Amino acid sequence: MENEPSRFSGVLREITTGNALISVLAVVLALVAGGILIALTDPTVKTASAYFFSRPTDMLQAAWTAVSGAYIALFQGSIYNFGRPDFAGGIKPFTETLAFATPLIAAGLGVALAFRVGLFNIGGRGQMLIAAAAAGWVGFSFDLPFPLHLIVALLAGIAGGAIWGGIVGLLKARTGANEVIVTIMLNYVAYYLLAYMLRTPGLLQAKGSSNPKSPAMKPSAIFPDLLGPNYNLTIGFILVIIVTIFVWYLLNRSSLGFKFRAIGENPHASRVAGIDVKNMYVYAMLISGGLIGLAGANQVQGSITSGFGSGIDAGIGFDAITVALLGRSKPWGVFVAGILFGAFKAGGFTMQASQGIPIEIVSVVQSLIVLFIAAPPLVRAVFRLPKPSGVPRIRTSKISGKKAVVTK
Repeated sequence: MENEPSRFSGVLREITTGNALISVLAVVLALVAGGILIALTDPTVKTASAYFFSRPTDMLQAAWTAVSGAYIALFQGSIYNFGRPDFAGGIKPFTETLAFATPLIAAGLGVALAFRVGLFNIGGRGQMLIAAAAAGWVGFSFDLPFPLHLIVALLAGIAGGAIWGGIVGLLKARTGANEVIVTIMLNYVAYYLLAYMLRTPGLLQAKGSSNPKSPAMKPSAIFPDLLGPNYNLTIGFILVIIVTIFVWYLLNRSSLGFKFRAIGENPHASRVAGIDVKNMYVYAMLISGGLIGLAGANQVQGSITSGFGSGIDAGIGFDAITVALLGRSKPWGVFVAGILFGAFKAGGFTMQASQGIPIEIVSVVQSLIVLFIAAPPLVRAVFRLPKPSGVPRIRTSKISGKKAVVTK
């Protein structure tokens, strides 16, 4: 009689085959690959490599200095700067990370929610631009008291993103249009529409200016500072925490979220079960666009309040796809992934300024994270992890010699 596996080994297997560990190891592999790229592009390493065979330790020491210096700068620029004399100054890099993470989390939640319904929403850029235009117009055009002005501008931004996303859901539901193509096209429509409005007096262009830029936001529409004027972190971060809780509740505790998840698993079976799949597509894209709209509103009400241009999205709409993938389309996973990518953005500038590391290295690391997440077998092979318990295996019977598929 074979010994039954212990409970500890079963738990350990669940951990080592889970998606969370794959995401963590994907980040580790990406950082290792980034370190190799930093070493290969460092001038000192290149110089030492010319006499590698006579003094190999020089090149290894130079490589270690370059990589460790880059990642220490990344840490000090995104988590804590030990060179500052007091805690308030040392913790400021972490507040910068949270500030960068705020729109990434909001947009990532929107993309993740669409993923859970089986929709690939890559129209985050367009939805953010329309949301920024709506929130910005309300923010500089009206004279309302605080906090009413702030709330109205925020709701306008969320509504703008929801409408732009709802168009995609409506076309998907009524005509069967591919959401990937529609969102790509709507990105261009939103960009050129915003560019036109920023060049047209009386729309979004600032009065008396020929530059394609909007006026500054009224103070009553700007997000208040969360930790004081010395930090760039605003109450937008509190809003994304609330929104993360909301999305978690929506997907895991509500009947609408159950329908979303069912459709994401199998839309045909959901239709047979009586779920109105077409309407669910519309609802999902409305909510997804609204969440991304929150990121757009945060840009004009919290990050860039002195007036915005057509590049107000800052690539966040596309970065949100990576954040959603790294977070495995789960609300709290997206939250953590957003903070990680916020750290990359905050620390990347410090790496460039103090160590001379090209900022593109950070983009390469982010791209490698997506690559490794998209290839779990590669990550398992590198770290020699067991296959998931649900992966089918072929087993041959000792009695009949026939092969059977088992999933245990």
